[in-house]
Amino acid sequence: MKLSDLLNNIKVIQVTGMIDTEIKNIVIDSREANKNSMFVAIKGFKTDGHKFIGNAISNGATAVVIEDKEAIPEGFAERHNFARIIVENSRAALAEISHVFYNRPSEKLKLIGITGTKGKTTTSYFVKSVLDKLEIKSGLIGTNKYIVGDKEYSSKLTTPEANKINYLMNEMVKVGCEYCIMEVSSHSIALHRIDYLDFDFGVFTNITSDHMDFHKTFEDYFETKKSFFTFLKSDATAVVNADDENWKRMIEETNASVKTYGTSNNADFQMKDIEYDLSGTKLTVSFDRKSFSVETKLIGKFNAYNATAALATLILAGFDAGKVIEGINQTPQVPGRFEVIGKGEKKIIIDYSHTADSLKEALLAIRHIVKDERKVYTVFGCGGDRDRQKRPVMGKIAEELSDFVIITSDNPRSEDPMTIIEEIKSGMKKENHKVIEDREQAIRDAVINSPENAVVLVAGKGHENYQEIKGERKYFSDKDTVLKYLS
Repeated sequence: MKLSDLLNNIKVIQVTGMIDTEIKNIVIDSREANKNSMFVAIKGFKTDGHKFIGNAISNGATAVVIEDKEAIPEGFAERHNFARIIVENSRAALAEISHVFYNRPSEKLKLIGITGTKGKTTTSYFVKSVLDKLEIKSGLIGTNKYIVGDKEYSSKLTTPEANKINYLMNEMVKVGCEYCIMEVSSHSIALHRIDYLDFDFGVFTNITSDHMDFHKTFEDYFETKKSFFTFLKSDATAVVNADDENWKRMIEETNASVKTYGTSNNADFQMKDIEYDLSGTKLTVSFDRKSFSVETKLIGKFNAYNATAALATLILAGFDAGKVIEGINQTPQVPGRFEVIGKGEKKIIIDYSHTADSLKEALLAIRHIVKDERKVYTVFGCGGDRDRQKRPVMGKIAEELSDFVIITSDNPRSEDPMTIIEEIKSGMKKENHKVIEDREQAIRDAVINSPENAVVLVAGKGHENYQEIKGERKYFSDKDTVLKYLS
């Protein structure tokens, strides 16, 4: 795209230098810049992209977007044959630029955005699986991976930066996708990553305390999530969990039409008779004066909610209820989401539960299944450089709902693992726990030394296949480790 054409369609404060040039890609990492790149300098939390403008230009960037006008002196762009573009906010500009540069791809797709503290990934997998069964070509942007038609890409962020989102959606359009299912994180809302996207559906799963290292207060976190629904257009549909105590406040300023799901008698898609065990979940969903039996291989009451959110969204999108239910029944296990691995009577559950509420729900689900007939062991830790307030709370939940707890390391990042562990222990009063800092050895101990009919929850990392220690990522998989010691 010609830079001059791009500039005619976006908001800028000032442009100097050469604008009669072709732009071939948009980058925020100077190392990814090459000939005819546009480099958008973003002020991050650990570093400032404005410091790397020289690198981007050296690598061939012919346009640089900045919010700090002092980062490039007056006249410098003209002398070195590139464009200096000043904007009010680089992150917001990145979203607008990407939207235009990639030909407004979200407007050419049916875009389903799923937000909430828990359930985003599983709900998105339900929707994607059903569309696949219906032979409707679709793409997925989420925590576990990004999917474009038949191609899969590794995922680093639940919701990537705006240039990546729009690139992926444009690729979806190119290969003939009709739908895009996207997990919408609170970070992506706050940091303008989803600005300018045209959502057809906004799904709200639930909200509990999370990401307090970023949002600082629950109210800020809530308001961020709420702004997604305020952002929806009048021709969109909000599909919300009516059993969440905050649901009415969440959509009070939305322009979208609103449909609800849950066990509430007033829910548009009412859930009844929820039953689950280690083989799956069954429930009845009633809507439009009809009742349907729904089954899924995914386990737990929370998965009944995730399945119903997907069911409601797809029926509202115009798909036949019977075919949607059949697709939900055939949805495979989501990696790392209450994933059961067994050898004989012993069952190991790999789960991504990394917040106090998600750990509590996972353990309550296990208790519901085993009653008092089997011992429950829990292996977990907490991530470093993240919300410290949840650590003692999670310790308390683990000891109260488990027969035995092994506290270990998660992703300590830059923190000392033992400092994190001591903060977890500060919330524990019972003696039914021990510390094994090395995560592999902690899992080994639980798998080998727990009773033969025990259920062992390995919580916190789920699908992740790495451990981050002192800024270095090394391969580590809870599932692989469990399988190693089960054998």
